[in-house]
Amino acid sequence: MSENTVKVEADLTLSAQIEARAQHPELENKVLLVHDDRAWTYREYRDRSVRMAHFLGRRLGACDEAKPGHVAMMLENHLELMALLGGCAYGGHTLFGINTGLRGEVLAGVVNQSRSRILVVDEKLYPEVLKARDSFDSIAPENILVLPTLGEGVEASVDLCACMEAEVGAEDVSIDAPSAEVAMDSNLMVIYTSGTTGLPKGINNNHLKLCIIGAAISEGLAITKEDRGYGCMPLFHSNALFVGFMPAFWSGGSMAIRERFSASRFVPDVLKHGVTMWNYVGEPVHYVLSAIEQAYAGDEEKILAEVANHPDNRLRFAVGNGASPPDIDRFTKWLGMDDMYELYGSTEAAISTFRRKGDPRGTVGQISDDAVKILDDSGRECPPAILGDKGELLNYEECVGEICRVAPDASLFQGYFDNESATSQKYRDGVYHSGDLGHILERDGKRFLFFDGRTDDWIRKDGENFSAGQVGRMLSEHPDVALGVAYGVPCAVSDELVMAALKMREGADFDPQGFFDWCEAQVSDASMDRKWFPDFVRVVDEFEYTETQKVLVRNLKKCHFDRRRLADEPIFWRSRGESSFKVFSEDDFRALRADFEKAERAALLDR
Repeated sequence: MSENTVKVEADLTLSAQIEARAQHPELENKVLLVHDDRAWTYREYRDRSVRMAHFLGRRLGACDEAKPGHVAMMLENHLELMALLGGCAYGGHTLFGINTGLRGEVLAGVVNQSRSRILVVDEKLYPEVLKARDSFDSIAPENILVLPTLGEGVEASVDLCACMEAEVGAEDVSIDAPSAEVAMDSNLMVIYTSGTTGLPKGINNNHLKLCIIGAAISEGLAITKEDRGYGCMPLFHSNALFVGFMPAFWSGGSMAIRERFSASRFVPDVLKHGVTMWNYVGEPVHYVLSAIEQAYAGDEEKILAEVANHPDNRLRFAVGNGASPPDIDRFTKWLGMDDMYELYGSTEAAISTFRRKGDPRGTVGQISDDAVKILDDSGRECPPAILGDKGELLNYEECVGEICRVAPDASLFQGYFDNESATSQKYRDGVYHSGDLGHILERDGKRFLFFDGRTDDWIRKDGENFSAGQVGRMLSEHPDVALGVAYGVPCAVSDELVMAALKMREGADFDPQGFFDWCEAQVSDASMDRKWFPDFVRVVDEFEYTETQKVLVRNLKKCHFDRRRLADEPIFWRSRGESSFKVFSEDDFRALRADFEKAERAALLDR
């Protein structure tokens, strides 16, 4: 064991692990969390968590099935978010992470589905909660508490910090932990992901799951007490919690947090806080590179001198998913890093891999679990990939299928909260269905996984999965649209873009500006998440249908926005930051294809 590795003996519950570290001679006074100019040691994190546990216990009272110990949070990244997690761990409660982008009926629906009796909300998001408050079923008005984050003054009766001081006492006093019974299989946190229909689904995560993941990543990446993570991805999601905080905490390291991701602040934060590791998801890698390129006018020599070789740069590695191989190359070079670990996994945590140095280019890592297989639509195992002389995939139709796990158990997947039908759909007949497409390359007796996007029912954009059907149904609400269908199409940077195929009502023509403005209005009035906003629109005279009269989406996905296959089809698009749709021309396609070639993703357009 390395001298920089701290060994802690405790039960595999988060509360026991926090308590053990707060009493450990090497960790008690060591900084665990940093946010701007605030910092908490392991002991202070323990004390803030215990204080939060007592406060939640007072507000919740006796808990049972009718009055569950459920606490919801709608927060950007703050130290108090981590105290809520620790407080629920000590109190035996369950924390529900509400996406900060939810609004209106969807926000109320998720809160009600959680059956939470306390909601802690960021001050900047409080107006949105007030709009939905009358639709909350289980939260009393006095239990909607606001975390002051804007410095504009919050009424004392709803100010979380003021209420805690009045009811529990000053925050600098260490008090005994509550005597709650907490087991390893107690449900600690419900993290929401999008479902194929209806409201987002909540994934159960017990104490054991968080501890196992923290230990596995910490050991696998050789994280030590000298390492510091950088938490700018949302801590109500699994990436920041599983891949960021838990490994840092487990190893006796630390984490600097920022409220939300900022490409321009990335390098200054890394240098200021001595960050050694970063967890990412989706496109942030590309955005950071763009910010660095802009800041240094593309002068790589200057970038290497002032970023990679900066005396305060301690960044060793990054771990996440969604970065293209060329972006990985540039990011590793420009930041002076040892490596980047592209991983495959989800909040369900039934299947996971991550790429190591020397693995085939573009892979998300070696499959170490023999139960992980690629299955076709009939449930048969797909053959491995066959590559051409230039590395092209020669048997795409045969080797690409759904990434599944065929086993009598679902590994770390603990089901969806209060949604047995979704759980049984995900794991059925001894097979865990990821909903992801992939293929396997066999090399030197090892199996390497490649991610090929989502199945037709899903779209993955900016690191988040959401329902293609839900987006299509919303677009069908446009007064000029008879039927709208949404699907994921290739992206040159990461994951997928959103494309919509629209059949217009008789006598109606597609209005690029009008449709853009309508979509923008859906985002503004909270019915549409910003990520759902289409990037491409194809206007069709009629759809192809299956024998059961379902739209044949696979053919739409296969042709995507390819002007070679759709030379005469009306296709419109928008680039990032534009305020209208415009005609997607052959020249646009050629220019976009050049971007795919630079990113080594052109094969995605040719399948």
